[in-house]
Amino acid sequence: MMFDGLADTSVAPHAVDTKRVSRRAGGKGAVSSSSLLRQRTLKSTISCTGIGLHSGIKTRITLAPAAPDTGIVFRRTDIAGSAAVIPANSDHVRDSRLCTVIGDTAGNTVATIEHLMAALVAMQVDNVEIQINGPEVPAMDGSAAPFVFLTECAGIVEQDAPRRAIRVLKPVSVSAHGAEASLHPGRGFSIDFTVDFPAAAIGRQSCSLDVTKTSFKAALSRARTFCLIEDLPKMRDMGLALGGSLDNAVVVNGADVLNDGGLRYGNEFARHKALDAIGDLALAGRPLLGHYSGLKSSHALNTGLVKALLADPSAWEEIAMTEEDLVPNRTPLFAASA
Repeated sequence: MMFDGLADTSVAPHAVDTKRVSRRAGGKGAVSSSSLLRQRTLKSTISCTGIGLHSGIKTRITLAPAAPDTGIVFRRTDIAGSAAVIPANSDHVRDSRLCTVIGDTAGNTVATIEHLMAALVAMQVDNVEIQINGPEVPAMDGSAAPFVFLTECAGIVEQDAPRRAIRVLKPVSVSAHGAEASLHPGRGFSIDFTVDFPAAAIGRQSCSLDVTKTSFKAALSRARTFCLIEDLPKMRDMGLALGGSLDNAVVVNGADVLNDGGLRYGNEFARHKALDAIGDLALAGRPLLGHYSGLKSSHALNTGLVKALLADPSAWEEIAMTEEDLVPNRTPLFAASA
């Protein structure tokens, strides 16, 4: 989540049926069963409680193991009936202005899912049921690190089903109001992101990373969401940021960072935007293989990019993943702050 101003960077929605995913094994012939990766879920159930960043509502989430091919699903435990189950995929995006919100046709929603989604996909958890007793995932400290910790504490086990991924075959891009987001073919999954803000504490800064479990945990997971102090009154007038504080967000006032202890990284703002993008791209419903590039991108552009990719059958294929598919393109590297 990143509530970095109130500019509208939305894109036109795409009607996408993710059930149209192909079952091709990829264009490189037969795959050895010994090299195939297996789907993964949690070994045990684990819970945490916290305040929603925008709603200010205290909620409890429980991460529970799920059967093969379940994917990541949210279950609103405070709502009776099957309608309270919301799959975390791009078909269910209901809002993406200041965070990513998914919902069902009955109007049940879960907000600010991106940090949790980023942690799960980066830790290579394919199947999990997220039970939540309110409308928003807890903010915790504003980063994905607490969710990585929960996942590690629960443990991860392989399942008796092949792990499948969406491989990008050709460039796909979306843009709006000077912001851009694109996906390109590439081995493994890599990301680069550039932010550009007039606030002197942020300015223009970039990061670049080959995303693995190790690199995400070390280099991205602790990057926190942030906001500009001048935007807070506007957001609260809109009924947003009601649970925001210096405990769960970096607050910027011109050249100053108001949090005790300052920043966790010199380019923490760019790193958090990369984290957000990983969480949004997880709504493809499968791990992505390719390279993502973002320039001032937003949740709306990121989720719009997923929809644009899935809407073009020539732009992707679903493959059975092997160990080779996880080999990164380059040595993980972060650009210095600009």
